[in-house]
Amino acid sequence: MRHYDIAVIGTGPAGQKAAIQAAKLGKRVAIIEKNNVVGGAAINTGTIPSKALREASLHLTGAGKRDLFGTRHRVKRTVTIADLISVSQQVINGELSVIRDAFDRNNVDLIWGDAHFEGPNLLQVKRKDESELLTADKFVVAVGTKPARPESVPFDEETIFCSDGLLQLDQLPKSIIVVGGGVIGCEYACIMATLGVRVTLIEGRTQVLGFLDHEIVEAFQYHMRRMGVTLRLGEKVEQISRVEPHNGDGVRVQATLESGKHLRSQTLLYAVGRQGVCKALGLENVGLEFDDRERLKVNENYQTRVEHIYACGDVIGFPALASTAMEQGRMAVCHAFGIEVRSMPDLFPFGIYSVPEISMVGKTEAQLTEAGVPYEAGIAQYAELARGHLVGDTNGMLKLLIHQEDHRILGVHAIGTGATELIHVGQAVMAFNGTVDYFLNNVFNYPTLAEAYKIAARNGINKLQHV
Repeated sequence: MRHYDIAVIGTGPAGQKAAIQAAKLGKRVAIIEKNNVVGGAAINTGTIPSKALREASLHLTGAGKRDLFGTRHRVKRTVTIADLISVSQQVINGELSVIRDAFDRNNVDLIWGDAHFEGPNLLQVKRKDESELLTADKFVVAVGTKPARPESVPFDEETIFCSDGLLQLDQLPKSIIVVGGGVIGCEYACIMATLGVRVTLIEGRTQVLGFLDHEIVEAFQYHMRRMGVTLRLGEKVEQISRVEPHNGDGVRVQATLESGKHLRSQTLLYAVGRQGVCKALGLENVGLEFDDRERLKVNENYQTRVEHIYACGDVIGFPALASTAMEQGRMAVCHAFGIEVRSMPDLFPFGIYSVPEISMVGKTEAQLTEAGVPYEAGIAQYAELARGHLVGDTNGMLKLLIHQEDHRILGVHAIGTGATELIHVGQAVMAFNGTVDYFLNNVFNYPTLAEAYKIAARNGINKLQHV
């Protein structure tokens, strides 16, 4: 029976960084993966594939450059699923190679199979025709989540599917209903609309992406409608059913809304929430419980109430980002072996890879208003930037939220080309309690999108000075 200093369950972002960090500390490390590839949902079914599809669709359809080259600009006249999957698979294969190489270089033992606890320090790993037992002093549970699949939805993986199933389509549908206006629903709705698919998005709240700044959401919803996406906001789905095609119209799915509306489409993507996978881990054998969504509760050091068992990544809930999961994995291992490390900063960015991109860091206007914090908003439109015109995006926007009294930056919000990259400039300034003066008194490369910070800073200061 093999023994390890630490065993990590799951090879997604949290598990990867936990295993590598432990190896860097000179520990004997095992990482266990139940699927036939490493990387978890982030590499294989979620983050990377969806972003690869987005980039491929923007490039092949020419949608990202039409403001520059004209509305008829296309790189490829007819885009097929095969085109998109080819690009996606290249990116995935590259990431898989990087992960396997990191494990090999750091002497991390990669063990294939389903792991579950048999005792406080004992794991059983089951494979198709065999199983093995291994022991460890410490454990990290980084098993992630899967798309929610309620029994009331008749999934068939051809016409009605979750986000995992969308990646398995053999051809582009003519129409699709997307149920859920969260990050996953909005990203895929935009990708499909870019490819010329007729999209209807249903969201129970009165706006999509409810955690974002309202002004950014309003701009995004405007862009979605311009792309041809029909938004059914404030509507809830009562029933989803399959229907027989009529007169060759290709319609196969019907969504019945609580308001009585009947929406029909060729396909339907159900993108409401994700579900944990803790039930199969045998956690009852170590005295651990999970909530109704199979998530684990941890303390500030990512310890469960069983001190030698840690959990990180999506399995512990919010914020459920690949970026934060990586840091959680690293910090959990550092704490496990007595290495001093700073806690996860409150200041971390969100990135939504919709069309256009959206990103934010810090507070929204609604949060500041509710907290009674006096602020002013400085805004820069991409149309004011030479770089905006050069990249063919004159609709983007960057907004700074500035404290009225000490001029600290309280939040940064961006929508448009490069938003997820651009946001880190503001994040760095905020991390050092910087003020708007940084942007006013420093030189930015010209022409760049980052120049938007200087324009937004001037706009905000002018408002504060009533100029």
